[in-house]
Amino acid sequence: MRFLYPAALAATLLGSPAHAATEIMWWHAMSGELGKQVEKLAADFNASQSDYRIVPNYKGNYTETVTAAIFAFRSRSQPAIVQVNEIATATMMAARGAIYPVFELMRDQSEPFLSSTYLPTVTSYYADAGGNLLSFPFNSSTPILYYNKDLFRAAGLDPEVAPKTWPELGAAAKRLRAAGAACGFTTSWPSWINVENFSAFHNLPIATKTNGFGGLDAELIFNNPLMVKHIAQLVEWQATKVFDYSGRGQAAEPRFQKGECGIFIGSSGTSADIKANSKFEVGYGMIPYWPDVAGAQQNSIIGGATLWVLRDRPRAEYAGVAKFFAYLSKPEVQAAWHQATGYLPITRAAYELTRAQGFYDSNPGAAIGIEQLTLKPPTENSKGIRLGSFVLIRGVIEEELEQAFSGKQSPQAALDLAVERGNRLLRQFERANPDR
Repeated sequence: MRFLYPAALAATLLGSPAHAATEIMWWHAMSGELGKQVEKLAADFNASQSDYRIVPNYKGNYTETVTAAIFAFRSRSQPAIVQVNEIATATMMAARGAIYPVFELMRDQSEPFLSSTYLPTVTSYYADAGGNLLSFPFNSSTPILYYNKDLFRAAGLDPEVAPKTWPELGAAAKRLRAAGAACGFTTSWPSWINVENFSAFHNLPIATKTNGFGGLDAELIFNNPLMVKHIAQLVEWQATKVFDYSGRGQAAEPRFQKGECGIFIGSSGTSADIKANSKFEVGYGMIPYWPDVAGAQQNSIIGGATLWVLRDRPRAEYAGVAKFFAYLSKPEVQAAWHQATGYLPITRAAYELTRAQGFYDSNPGAAIGIEQLTLKPPTENSKGIRLGSFVLIRGVIEEELEQAFSGKQSPQAALDLAVERGNRLLRQFERANPDR
């Protein structure tokens, strides 16, 4: 009698074993609920085919993730895909030998990939001078205004009308304070909202050379009269907590969720979190503008991150990466990501599909970010920022703003110092990248 070992028996019954799927490492910076959504994206793609398996790996915040990827590249243990925040684009572009431009990847793998299908205010951040996308747009957000409708009613304000201008916001915040609110309004991400997006929305430059898109020899110039006026107004409001500075990053968001501040300006990508954790009715609006400024209400710019492909991985992995990016580009996939996370739909088709599905009708405020981002065609001042070492420069800006908010230096001095210190960082980056 002939005996078969279990493995041989399985092979006999089932035929030749299926080939193992090619694993593709994806290092990302999404934790909590967003991390779960990343896992779902990967699982859904993996289930859609059998040749490739995307393996997401959380590596900490954006800085920790890109730092981990840099060290891994030096030891030849880098992932194929790494998520990098938008302000590190210039830094990634400088690492020419390490990155595989996405437009080249998709062309080499014969996968359809047209930058025209993505929103211009998204693609402009991540494209070269010829309009070719260097990385894959993934999670994009823009700041919007949130307000507590319950506190508006208590203060005698119309709960259905969001303040549109800075004077209107100041007046509403004063009414909120008079009605007992601990603070009138606050913002998260101080530089992103009060300097970077403020400048774009008023069609003013952050730096020369088209905010750095025109070359590494750009210089910061945001210490202009309007910016000084704006910061001076915030400082004045700070004295009576009409405006109350809450710190960097997303430190301000819990204050709004707890009902301390009646108005909050923060990322559109946190809208789902705010809705889930606030025990009051939330209202939404666009970011404010100064009505006496010609060109105001231009368009806002994005935050968030993009997916970069790193070189020196096995050839089979790149075929899988291209398939994965093609999958992520599908309107139904993009629409589901947008609806589940609050991040913007980065393709026109996903936006139209979401609207057709009635999502915006049943979720007030969900369309404000995309409407604000596409309010007008982007100009040289409002298509984004591409400055070397901007992660460090943003830190410098926020340090100097804090000096102004605490009354330790004037708004003009704070902005002048931020520009001076930031320009030193730009020159260091330029010297370190002489061939770019």
